[in-house]
Amino acid sequence: MLLKHIKILTVIILVSQYLALPNSYADEKYTAGECFEGLSRATLKFNMGLDKALFKPIAKGYRALPVPIRLGTSNAVENLRSLLTLSNNVLQGDWQLAGNTAGRFAINSTVGILGFLDPASKMGFEKKSREDFGQTLAVWGSESGCYFILPVLGPTTARDAVGLIGNTFIDPVYQITHNTEVMNRSYSEHNYWYYRGTDGIDFRSKNIESIDSLEKNSIDFYASVKSLYLQNRMQKISNEDVSDKSQDDSDWEEIDNQ
Repeated sequence: MLLKHIKILTVIILVSQYLALPNSYADEKYTAGECFEGLSRATLKFNMGLDKALFKPIAKGYRALPVPIRLGTSNAVENLRSLLTLSNNVLQGDWQLAGNTAGRFAINSTVGILGFLDPASKMGFEKKSREDFGQTLAVWGSESGCYFILPVLGPTTARDAVGLIGNTFIDPVYQITHNTEVMNRSYSEHNYWYYRGTDGIDFRSKNIESIDSLEKNSIDFYASVKSLYLQNRMQKISNEDVSDKSQDDSDWEEIDNQ
């Protein structure tokens, strides 16, 4: 099984080389060509319809929970998500961030009661932006490729779409929950999807007003989503501070189209 995963990840890395840039990712602009604009616009409408019918009501219900429960759940999910960030810190060769991420996970998983509390922040282990395999490909020199929108998953680029696949193979949570035995205990695949679904709902609940405002005030909602997505991705790739501190630092692949 491990050999199979290594082979698939190798193919993913080789495919990403077709996107390689001769320049640093720092030179990349907040723009990207369109692959299938007409189809992407239709897909965005489908996603927003699904959001209004399903995800937004669930997010509102989640928001009705007591604040301590929501905060603890958010912390616990973020703690699990940090394992994927750690994998990408290592792949990017950023040992300082890897140490910070590992320290946060160790402290919050123990003293923080499985991540429901965040004592690591008070101990000097600062919370940093999430990392994923799409960002790692950018650091390795791959350009973004064209922009498009996926059903349910939302906005992405050719590079980030490859990154979505790569994430499953380097995410320790995914590997543990997919037919892997740890300490004589087996975990089921549905546990992974519970974790991912909760993460998406938590993000959506924090951004109800901001997404509503964007949709209401945009002359071209599709163009606004594209611009915001590309800026957000570039800021994360270059580890820039996000200018709007009110925005939740979650991945756009989870923007409640999920």
